[in-house]
Amino acid sequence: MAGATILFSGMTPDYDWEDRFNKWYNGHYVPIRMGAPGFLSARRYREADRPNYLAVYELEDEATLESEAYAKIRSLPHAETRWILDNVAGRARYVGNLISDQRRDDLADDALDAPVLYSVFFSVPDDRAEDFNAWYTQEHVPMLLECRQWLSCRRFLIQDGEPQPWTHLALHYLADVAALDSPERAAARETEWRRRLSAEPWFKASYQIFESIGERFRSSD
Repeated sequence: MAGATILFSGMTPDYDWEDRFNKWYNGHYVPIRMGAPGFLSARRYREADRPNYLAVYELEDEATLESEAYAKIRSLPHAETRWILDNVAGRARYVGNLISDQRRDDLADDALDAPVLYSVFFSVPDDRAEDFNAWYTQEHVPMLLECRQWLSCRRFLIQDGEPQPWTHLALHYLADVAALDSPERAAARETEWRRRLSAEPWFKASYQIFESIGERFRSSD
């Protein structure tokens, strides 16, 4: 189900044709990709207060996106796909390779299908990546996981993407959005290590909160 690489894909349809967008996405856009070699699964999300949609595709590896089958899918879209992609707004596409996967010790089930996904992008200079990654992995995530509603965190190194030059992505899987207001998160944001990093000019993250919609799509192989 989980892959070594993800494709993070965002789109925003107009309210007037949001239903049309979802019918196309669920009935064609994701299923055809699930038939391509290396696509393992996918989960869709929506922001609560506006039609910003996200799909996170789980891939075997980065080479999945270089396959002949996937190239054919992208180069030969049918008419509905062309219309949707020409009219949708807010397109974002990032490819990331897994660098860490941390979860609560008492978590019995996989957290990938948690009801809330909290995404955090950073653009980290090369000479600060070691310190940044150590802070996130050794201090920040363990403190967040002390909150029972904070289920897991998967971190990725961005290999390619647009529209922003992000380098690192953290996907936090939450049982409830209330985890973001928890005392555990407040404590994690007030450590000396974080204060030192946050004083640096590059330490400006992009945050989004998504709610999962529908069921997970799985490979048709």
